[in-house]
Amino acid sequence: MEIAPLEMTPVKMSAHSHLGESQEIAKEPAVSFGEMLKDALKKTNELQIESDKLNMAMAAGRVEDISQVVVASQKAEIAIQLTLQLRNRAVSAYQEIMRMQV
Repeated sequence: MEIAPLEMTPVKMSAHSHLGESQEIAKEPAVSFGEMLKDALKKTNELQIESDKLNMAMAAGRVEDISQVVVASQKAEIAIQLTLQLRNRAVSAYQEIMRMQV
């Protein structure tokens, strides 16, 4: 009895809507974890810079609506908190891996 080797062919995926339409799911190029992390840090930095600009404009009296400043500050603060929590989790995971006995 001959056993055929496994073939590593890509699986074709499709989605069906409840209306009877079918569409191909576009295969997007895979984005590395490093690229996603870099983009997230860049967005966090942009939010912080925007918040700083609005705070300086408010101090100079050039802001009509103070709610824009508050919203920008809160967005930046939440982004920084998320970044710090991700860093803490990554450090914790690294420390856990280093404690493992091989």
